[in-house]
Amino acid sequence: MLKGFKEFLLRGNVVDLAVAVVIGTAFVAIVTAFTESIIQPLINAIGGSDAAQGLGFRVLENNPATFIDIGNVINAAINFAVIAAVVYFLIVVPVKHMQERRERAKQTGEEPVAPTEAELLTEIRDLLRERTGTS
Repeated sequence: MLKGFKEFLLRGNVVDLAVAVVIGTAFVAIVTAFTESIIQPLINAIGGSDAAQGLGFRVLENNPATFIDIGNVINAAINFAVIAAVVYFLIVVPVKHMQERRERAKQTGEEPVAPTEAELLTEIRDLLRERTGTS
């Protein structure tokens, strides 16, 4: 059981997932700041003379707490669309492409061949020669 857990951790999926969560959280903050600071004021300007409250209306004229903020809903929809597009194009599409490549490799029976020690040592030697500038 522990061997399976160790393999799961070493596959890299856990690290990739952790990185994706951290980056996703940071990206949500950026998109939210963009929509609240740039998009929301533009929507509020459309709202009319009382732009401080934004695009919407009051259910009861005398009670500001009954303001229905349509601009905020539009802002949230734009926020969601931007985040969904980024997740789709930067996560879903590449992962799908990678899975298709794995499936093709399985179907054709191609297994990735690891380089031999001699090939690795030759590559290291060549890289060191390039770095030092000798022939």
